[in-house]
Amino acid sequence: MDNFKIIYSILKILEKSMDAEEFDKSRLSNESLKLSEPRWSRIMAMLAANEYVTGIEVWHSIDCDYPRVCITRPEITLKGLEYLSENSLMKKAANIAKGIKDIPFVP
Repeated sequence: MDNFKIIYSILKILEKSMDAEEFDKSRLSNESLKLSEPRWSRIMAMLAANEYVTGIEVWHSIDCDYPRVCITRPEITLKGLEYLSENSLMKKAANIAKGIKDIPFVP
């Protein structure tokens, strides 16, 4: 799966959970997202470092080549919501452009 699709999926899960009183952290697990633990850890660390999400602890240890991640209470931030909004608009624009390209030109 494309990394940007994974990021979009994670942010979408967090956006949908904004109404939930309790969040099921297993929805963000590497198993449920069908990712290896190293890839999942690196993506979650990037999301936290770039302030798209909060409630995620990241640390580096000597015995592991990728970041360690602990999900406490993940929340999407305003920056994460903006990412979702911009990508939704880009996707719509791409679909419209594709539709225009598929229409035969008649002079």
